[in-house]
Amino acid sequence: MSQQPISSASQQDEQHVIEQMTDRFRDIITLLGEDVQREGLVKTPERAAKAFHFLTRGYRQDISTLINDAVFTSDTDELVIIRNIEMYSMCEHHMLPFIGKCHVAYLPNGKVLGLSKIARIVDYYARRLQIQEVLTKQVAECVQSAINGKGVGVVIEAQHMCMMMRGVEKQNSIMTTSCMLGHFRSHPQTRNEFLRLLGT
Repeated sequence: MSQQPISSASQQDEQHVIEQMTDRFRDIITLLGEDVQREGLVKTPERAAKAFHFLTRGYRQDISTLINDAVFTSDTDELVIIRNIEMYSMCEHHMLPFIGKCHVAYLPNGKVLGLSKIARIVDYYARRLQIQEVLTKQVAECVQSAINGKGVGVVIEAQHMCMMMRGVEKQNSIMTTSCMLGHFRSHPQTRNEFLRLLGT
C-alpha cells in the first residue's frame, strides 16, 4: 500500500507533541522519587514519549487510507476466517498494555477484503487507549462497513497487565470477548462453525 509522505508541518506538529510528552514524563519520573539526570534515565523521558506516541498511532491514522483499494469483487460465499492476529493495545483505565490475539471471520456478499487489511484494521483500533469490549465491536463494525458482508464475527483473547501486574495480580487470566453481526448473530450454525474452527 502506498503512503502519502508526511508533510514538514505534520512532522513539526508531531515533534512538538513528543517534546511536550517528554517534559511530562520527566516530571513523572521525578515525582516517583528518581533522579532524572541519572545515567540510565537521562534519555528515558524522550524514549517513553516516543513509545507512547507510537503505541497510540491509531489516533493519527485514517481508516479509508489504510483500507485503500483493497476491497475486491468475488463470487465466493463461503466463510473467510483470519486467525491469531497479534494484537497490542493500551488499557484506558491504567494505561497498561493488554496483549493477545484477534480472530476475524466474515461471510462475503460479492466483496472480499485484502488479507493484510484485516490486520491493519485491528491495529487501527488497538493502537489507542481502549477497553477490549469496545475494540472487539469496532473491528467487527469496520469490517462489515468495508465489505457489506452477510455477517462478521470477531473474537479477541487477551491478557491484561492491569490485572497481572497490579490489583489482584492474577497471572493466568485471559479475557475473551466477541461481537457477532448479521448471519453470525441470526444463524447459530454460522456462529457455531466459526467458533468450532477456532477451537473454542
